[in-house]
Amino acid sequence: MRIIWGFIKLYLYNLFLFMNINANDIININSETTQPTWQNTNYGLPYFDNMTKRDITATVGQSAKLHCVVRNLGDRAVSWIRKRDLHILTVGILTYTNDQRYQSLHADSSDEWTLRITSPQPRDSGIYECQVSTEPKISLAFRLTVIVSRAEILGNSEVFIKSGNDINLTCVAYDAPGPPSFIYWYKGPSVINYSQRGGISVLTERQTKTSKLVISRAMSSDSGNYTCLPSNSDPASVMVHVINGEHPAAMQHGNSSSNSIHSLYCNRNSNFLTFHLSKWLLSSPTKMFSSIPTLLLVTVSTVMCINFSMR
Repeated sequence: MRIIWGFIKLYLYNLFLFMNINANDIININSETTQPTWQNTNYGLPYFDNMTKRDITATVGQSAKLHCVVRNLGDRAVSWIRKRDLHILTVGILTYTNDQRYQSLHADSSDEWTLRITSPQPRDSGIYECQVSTEPKISLAFRLTVIVSRAEILGNSEVFIKSGNDINLTCVAYDAPGPPSFIYWYKGPSVINYSQRGGISVLTERQTKTSKLVISRAMSSDSGNYTCLPSNSDPASVMVHVINGEHPAAMQHGNSSSNSIHSLYCNRNSNFLTFHLSKWLLSSPTKMFSSIPTLLLVTVSTVMCINFSMR
């Protein structure tokens, strides 16, 4: 009986030890799985969000912003460096340059650190680095291009319109970094007044950065200097002349250029013919015979010019 009881106690003791060990293992496993992930990985180190735009184009006079997003920054500092001279522009939200156009923008609890350049100039173009004070330091490069946006009125710098026809001017702001807020039209120093004269219409397409001015039934009083001024570009101007008469000499025609070239060509051939003919008559019989092909070629070319001009 004692032997049986001894086996029972030994069995219960071993069973207790086994259950105690398994309980400790379960506790250890649970404690490992509930530990924060960053304690076992490198996810706690700062890193850049590469989804941000890093090639920025800005227009002279309008603020440029470079957006740098840093995750898991912790107690590290973010600096902005100008690459060309390694000049430290900002550290945190403090500015470390005498040029107060540079400013670091950051909102509490935000991962974004923005370098703002007020009234940028073309000389400000170049590479800027967003730098984090890790060991070793990490940085992300941004390219800034500052352009001078100039509007353009399509066509010639001077426009000649026959009285009674429509004045049609189209202004485009090709290099503007975005759609302009407005595009104003001026005649001389004053904004075009729709109330003083009927038949004036302006159609502005902001997305295509285009504005079209139409003045119907042009009169002599409509002559003058016309300027278009987009909100984000330098202005462009054109001189408009309203001409009276059926065929004014100042009117531009599509074939005027080809006609003038043809006239110069014919005049040159006529001079050549006169020169070769006089030379041929004064030359010796042998030279007269050898010069006949050249004389015939110039003669035929001159006759063709005359026939074309008479059409």
